Amino acid sequence: MLRLVFPILPLLVSVALLLAGGGLLSTLLAMRGGLEGFNELILGLIMSGYFVGFFLGTFVAPLLIRRVGHIRAFAFYAALAATTVLIYPLWVNALAWTLLRVLTGLALVGLCTVIESWLNAQARPDQRSRVFAVYMVVSLLALAAGQLLLDLQPPRSFVLFSVVAILISLATLPVASTLLPQPVMPPAPRSNVFQISGRAPSAAIGAVLSGLMLGAFWGMGPVYALESGLDRSGIGLFMGITICGGAALQFPIGQLSDRGDRRTTLAAVSVTAALTALLAAVISPGPGLLLYAMFFVFGGLAFALYPLCVAHLLDQLPAESLLAGCSALLLLNGIGAALGPVIAGYLMHRFGPDSLPGLYAFACGLLALVAAGRRLLTDRRLLFNRARFHPMLRTTPSALELLPEIPETPPEGYSP
Repeated sequence: MLRLVFPILPLLVSVALLLAGGGLLSTLLAMRGGLEGFNELILGLIMSGYFVGFFLGTFVAPLLIRRVGHIRAFAFYAALAATTVLIYPLWVNALAWTLLRVLTGLALVGLCTVIESWLNAQARPDQRSRVFAVYMVVSLLALAAGQLLLDLQPPRSFVLFSVVAILISLATLPVASTLLPQPVMPPAPRSNVFQISGRAPSAAIGAVLSGLMLGAFWGMGPVYALESGLDRSGIGLFMGITICGGAALQFPIGQLSDRGDRRTTLAAVSVTAALTALLAAVISPGPGLLLYAMFFVFGGLAFALYPLCVAHLLDQLPAESLLAGCSALLLLNGIGAALGPVIAGYLMHRFGPDSLPGLYAFACGLLALVAAGRRLLTDRRLLFNRARFHPMLRTTPSALELLPEIPETPPEGYSP
């Protein structure tokens, strides 16, 4: 494992610093916005800006990287991200924050594109699956660790925004000092949403709904925790425990899905997640161990939905269409993520905080109906090779090239 990790260690350190800062910023803004008097609807609109920027950045980032190279592009996006972070507490305005969130999303997807395309270039074909797994473990742990930094200072303080900017700035040091050869950015695959919707409708609908739920979680989860009676440290713990649940349960769920029709697993996981969320909405557990336990379970189930959809899609497409299909699925997931905070914000503003788990229950229940209905109506037809489940977060198209099912064509610029 050390022989695998050591050559890419600078990239892993950079992504850990980035995601720790990005995870902290999302929770911090939700809390600070509430203290500034923004209602749930306004907060939902603000938080959705990040996913709009992330979506736009997936198209912009490859163009800039091809033009100036990986290191310069990383420095450009890091400066943009750090600058926007420091402007938030200086310009407390809903419209300004929405625009800043768009810029933040655009910058962070650019940073992740640099790292993920670099990882793809450095990983030998027989190492791609393990590199992808290590990258996802580091990402999840960094996101969870970032939540714990929330307890350093009150949200009204400038300090936490400075901490985020420092983490993003520090992430440039390993990249700027690395001796790894800079790869050439390959052309972006053409995404065909209609193709995957026709070939694997359960995966397409699941990508939208899972994006909606996790977008609502990242954007409005801290607001829900605050209105449930948690203090500052409790909110960080709530977010961290939910993320840790997502890290802990993905592997056993994936093992189960590899043994049969993935739509059965997708339906079962969705039903269980819907019941867990519905229970949270009905009993309103309030601060305490019950709230943490319920969202640990829900996080473990909800975070597994998108990788289940990816695995189901990989089962249904020929090798030459896999990368384009996964990119299209990523696009659908991003659309759902952008809508999630807006819908959750509206519901919470009108019906109260318990409507957030109510939204989760509705989305999971709808996905369970779709997956179960498709399973009953159509026989399992594996037209191509059986894929494996890979624990993952929503990422950029560059990281998808690390999946071992994608044809083993080393990227241009690869040096063994």
